[in-house]
Amino acid sequence: MSPVDPAVPASDLPPTRWALSGPKTVGYGARFAEMIERGDDVVGEARLADTLVGRDARILDAGAGMGRVGAHLQASGHQVVAAEPDLALVEQARATYPELTVVPLEILALTSEALTAAGGPGEFDLVVCVGNVLTFLAEGTEVAVLARLGSLLAPGGRILAGFHLSGGPATARSYPPEEFVTDATAAGLGIVHRFGGYDLRPVDDEYAVWILAAS
Repeated sequence: MSPVDPAVPASDLPPTRWALSGPKTVGYGARFAEMIERGDDVVGEARLADTLVGRDARILDAGAGMGRVGAHLQASGHQVVAAEPDLALVEQARATYPELTVVPLEILALTSEALTAAGGPGEFDLVVCVGNVLTFLAEGTEVAVLARLGSLLAPGGRILAGFHLSGGPATARSYPPEEFVTDATAAGLGIVHRFGGYDLRPVDDEYAVWILAAS
């Protein structure tokens, strides 16, 4: 079976590290709600994403959490679909950003058919997968997830991804850069750029920001 086989039902997908973390994930949504209430800057990823596309771009926010990145991109004039499997975060996203389309699906369950059924496009100019999403995937699914995201790109489309290399959440996996590059290559993606942060700072050992495209 192909890693991007659309016939795989969501109920058959393996549990992600996020799901297996249980109560340890509860504080994530509350923390960002408090930051937004204080007026903190929580859209650094979205600012970079906005520079990668023209106006009215089709953007998929994969692993959208409570919706902060997708909502900012939508307010910036883009067509955005947010995908988030954690139902508590889906509820928070819909309450906080009622204009944002939020699809309650795992990345491996995202197909063009599922996305168009939700009222979104079936392919995207940019896929955003930030905030350590890739370090909370189900064990052994990294290549399949990257291939799935790549399958949703329009011609010329790109993926913006980012995760901690050190100092990240305790229940997330370690994802060394060389292993990520190997997985991306196996998924049919090439590395366009790598940075140390969403402000395009130089590469470091703490955080990795990647821009990928079909190879």
